[in-house]
Amino acid sequence: MIICENLLFSHGAEQQNYNSGDYIFEEESTPKYYLQIKTGTVKISSFLEDGKEFIHGIPFDGHCLAETYLFQDRKYAVSAIAVTDCEIIKLEKNKLIELLLKKPQLIFNMYSYTADRMRYKHITSAPFSFQDPVTKLHLILNHVKNHFGFNDKFSFHIPYTRQQLASLTGMRIETVIRAIKKMEKQNMLKIDGTKIFV
Repeated sequence: MIICENLLFSHGAEQQNYNSGDYIFEEESTPKYYLQIKTGTVKISSFLEDGKEFIHGIPFDGHCLAETYLFQDRKYAVSAIAVTDCEIIKLEKNKLIELLLKKPQLIFNMYSYTADRMRYKHITSAPFSFQDPVTKLHLILNHVKNHFGFNDKFSFHIPYTRQQLASLTGMRIETVIRAIKKMEKQNMLKIDGTKIFV
């Protein structure tokens, strides 16, 4: 977790529950809260004019959501949607600022988290220049695996559905399904039921 839950609650945070599919915040709304996931999975998404969804990230337990928006006066450029039922800890923006001024070490914790997330984004965005779906998926799946510290072959269960992989890569779901089958034949990944292991 980025900030200790007890510390957040002791400074006025509240917990709010969301059902799968609920919006935690919407694009073009004003950031008012520091949001940290207690339990559950969230997707950070943009919707294009044709209605197609592009997923920027899928944070889960312990991660915070779009915290950088609290340090500027601009509206959200993305939406946060609960993928599963979620418990979200919410601390008002002004109370977060007070907490950070009292405990400056927390600023470094948040900055370190943001820096790690930016590194992850830079690594995973590079494959978008590749046209070959297998190459694109292979690079992204391995970057996700390495991000979580797994090294052994087929030791990491990819925590994304095929639809989420399509939205993360900008490919059609049919293309992702075909690429995954091809990768299994080439021994690049293993499929167990609906689960993908790399």
